[in-house]
Order: sequence, then structure tokens, then C-alpha cells
Amino acid sequence: MLQKIRVEEAIGTVLAHDITEVKANREFKGRAFKKGHIITKEDIPKLLDLGKENLFVLKISEDELHENEAGEMIAKAIAGRGVYLSDEVKEGKVNFYAAYDGLLKVNVEGLEKINLLGEVMCATRHNNSQVKKGTLLAGTRAIPLIIKKQVVEEAVNITSKCGKIVEVLPLRSVKAGLIITGNEVYKGRIKDAFEPIIREKIKNIGSELIKVTFVPDDVDMIATGVKELINAGAQLIVATGGMSVDPDDVTPLGVKKAGAKITAYGSSVLPGAMFMMAYLDEIPILGIPACGMYYKTTIFDLILPRVLAGEKIGRTEIAKLGHGGLCLD
Repeated sequence: MLQKIRVEEAIGTVLAHDITEVKANREFKGRAFKKGHIITKEDIPKLLDLGKENLFVLKISEDELHENEAGEMIAKAIAGRGVYLSDEVKEGKVNFYAAYDGLLKVNVEGLEKINLLGEVMCATRHNNSQVKKGTLLAGTRAIPLIIKKQVVEEAVNITSKCGKIVEVLPLRSVKAGLIITGNEVYKGRIKDAFEPIIREKIKNIGSELIKVTFVPDDVDMIATGVKELINAGAQLIVATGGMSVDPDDVTPLGVKKAGAKITAYGSSVLPGAMFMMAYLDEIPILGIPACGMYYKTTIFDLILPRVLAGEKIGRTEIAKLGHGGLCLD
């Protein structure tokens, strides 16, 4: 409710308009008090110095909240682990930042429910984005200057039921092994192009490639190669080549013979339709088709951070990548 009241009676009310300050000799002209500012006892002398004996203010009732208070309450309810908030709430808006390098997880269902409330909002980066420390992840705000307390409470209750909306999962640092399949590479007819690409990607995500093994298109030798990498201490294995449908593309068969369980073969991502995901006990095995040599971004770049964040990847997780799974480098 908008009211005109004396300055001395305005403590605790919300300023309904900007107040401009002009100093002599054109030293300064600008905003001294911002619309939405909550008047304090310390503000009274300056307001009187500016010639403001009366103010137009918004009176907040018991069932209402100022936008800044509402924004802060919503932000604290939304933010999960690995997230810190902007120092200052401005016009009801709060930003979220990554506290460390990791994988951004967005509770999409909860986010939609909050945005359906109408007077509050939250916008985020894409779910499952790999982020660096300090990355801006999301922003939330109360839309009106004065908001009903009930709406804010509903937003907070959504996070109580659905869980936190924005969080960052840390990525494990692992020792990785690489098995490169193909008769043409094994026999030295062509030079391998996979190793430098995979090595760089493993390094950039904070892990280490400890051993590279070359094998022909032979089921038994592929199985043996997988076991040798595990014996060498590999906590994650990347297998390249032999992922297509040709009769001599037997990498999935070799991985299976090594004792691994294939949880997905074929994906809804381009490039990377012939991707394989498998696990030997708890050790993830990622099968990368030939596209991994030619394209900057493939399914490997989408799945690797999730694996290192501890997610178990199967057919359902792969299928959900179809929406947005057209990689654009």
C-alpha cells in the first residue's frame, strides 16, 4: 500500500521511488536512495538534508515480504552443496556460483514447479554441465517489489519435497587406461590418432592416463587388454574403435568377455551414436566410436564428467540425452 508519511515515521517502510542527490559545483548528481530501500533510523538525517520531510513509502503487512528478503529466502532454499550465493541481494535477485570444479545438477522438476508459482523465478544453466569454480550457475528473484509471504513459503516447501534445485557434484580424479583396437593400428599400417585426444581430455578433467594398450580386432585379445589395464591400476577404461556394425568390429564382445556388463550400446547423441557404456564390477568402461577422432565434442564429453561425478550410466540416462544431444562443437 502506497502512503505519504513524515520521514521520522518512515523507519521500517519501503521507499516507493528513487531519491536523487545533487551536490554543489556539479560534484555529484545521482541516486542517493534506491526504490525498494528499507528506511532505517540512520537514514533520517540524510533524508532531511536532502529536503525530504515526507516520503512516499510502501507499507509491508504481516503477510508480505520485501523483494530482497524474499529473494534471499528462496535462494537459500534452492542452493545445494557446492554452491555459494552472491554477497548482495539486488532488486530481489540472487546469483548462484560454483564453489569448486564439478558437474552442475539441476532438479528440473522442482525448478519447473517453482517457476509455475508466478511471482518468483529461477533460471539455470543446462543440467549436467561441467563447470569451473566461480562459474555463474543460476539466478533467482522475487518479481514484484512486495510479495505475498505465502508464495515464498510455497517455493521453500517445493525444495523440501523435491530436494535442492541447484548443486555441484565434485569430480573424482582417477587413473585411466586406454585400449585402442583395430588391425590397421595394431599392425602399424596407420598411425593412431586417438591417444593424444583421449589423453588431453582425461588430463583436462583432472585425471591421469596411466597406460595405453593396442590390440587387434580379436575378442580374446581385447578381453586380455581390458584385464591388463585393470591390473595396472586403471579405475576407468576408455576403449576406442571397433564399435560399429561391421563383422570385425568386436570391441563390445571383447569387453563383455572380460567380464563386464554392458549397460548401453548405441546412443541418442550425434556424434556418438555407436557409443558403449559398460561396467566391470565398479570400473566404468566407455566405448568411443571413430567420431571421437574427428569431432571436438561428442558423447564422450557428455558422459565422462557424469561418470567421474559417481553417476551410474545406463540405457535410460543415454536415452534422455536425445533432447539436446545434437552436438554443435
